[in-house]
Amino acid sequence: MKGGLSRRALLKSGAVTGAAALATPALVQNALASSGEINILMWSDYLPEKFISDFEAASGITVNYTGIGSNEEIINKMKANNGQGFDIVSPTNNRSLQWGPLELLQPFDMAKVPIDKVNPAMSRIGTDAWNFDNKGSHWLPHIWGTEGIGWRVDQWAPAGDAPSYGDVWSEENAGKTMGRPHSMMLGAGLYMEASGEMDPGSVWAAYESEEKMREVWGQITDWCIARKDRIKLLWNDADTQKNGLLNDGVIVGQTWDGPPLALKAQGEPVTYQAPVEGSMAWVDGISMPVGAANIDQIYAFIEFAYQAEPAGVAIDSHGYNSPVLGADTFSGDVYKTNFAEAYPGDSLANLNPWPAEAPWYAATRTEFVNKFKSA
Repeated sequence: MKGGLSRRALLKSGAVTGAAALATPALVQNALASSGEINILMWSDYLPEKFISDFEAASGITVNYTGIGSNEEIINKMKANNGQGFDIVSPTNNRSLQWGPLELLQPFDMAKVPIDKVNPAMSRIGTDAWNFDNKGSHWLPHIWGTEGIGWRVDQWAPAGDAPSYGDVWSEENAGKTMGRPHSMMLGAGLYMEASGEMDPGSVWAAYESEEKMREVWGQITDWCIARKDRIKLLWNDADTQKNGLLNDGVIVGQTWDGPPLALKAQGEPVTYQAPVEGSMAWVDGISMPVGAANIDQIYAFIEFAYQAEPAGVAIDSHGYNSPVLGADTFSGDVYKTNFAEAYPGDSLANLNPWPAEAPWYAATRTEFVNKFKSA
């Protein structure tokens, strides 16, 4: 268990089934009375057009959606504007130690949140890790997924039953790979452990102290710089991943699960699978900035998002997974097939939830990432 979320609990989010009728709930009706709008800062592919149009039709609320590609963008925008300008932001579960001291979020009124509609293990992330100053949960689960290996099935295949993080850095694939700098460097560390180039457990031990982090990431950075010329593309959002696999000559990359699986669902020669070292699991959430102006609309959005049918329909578009109980029953057969193929065998038992990151960890990692990028 890492970052407060067990592998078994994470798996259960997609295992509960049940029927749910799409209806206009009481909170949506209340928000409709005031109509208005809601300003959302969220990952760029999380709100499909149909989800937005269905919510707007049900509530009368206009959605102003600003897409982002990293947690750093969310934090920097909130710091620059002192928590003003947006009603909802979407930090990842492991960033609580960075958000707490900033005091830029406000707690939810849980009496207005249908929290029983979502996986209990994921809802506990908010009460356990995001209960700042004992004022209540400042975070609600929204979408979960993993980071592993995506590739072009018409141009490449893993050597064994599963790919490896090392495939992104291999001489065989030189000039045809991609990754996000900080996470592909962590993936390189896991590969170095598996191949005997670094002591087992080093990557996770780096979260314990800055001294240990500098020791471990110094090794990782030197290793990555020596192989940097093998990397074709550095990505920071979903669209860059898709374009890399479709148009930019990338045949294999370290990616989120959603972008390649969305392409696969559209019939493109692309797939995604958990690597032998274990995929990295995350849960992106919903949080309310201190300057949120449209409070009724926020709770109307949450209630709609926590209905199984709209959550399940959205799965087919963005390719990620939902914490909403029964959402998978409203997804299509393609999603179910893709999920099974992405996580064969014991893949789901081998997930690596991203550990919580202290501010010193994030700052120090940026030093090493910048050293790699500028090399």
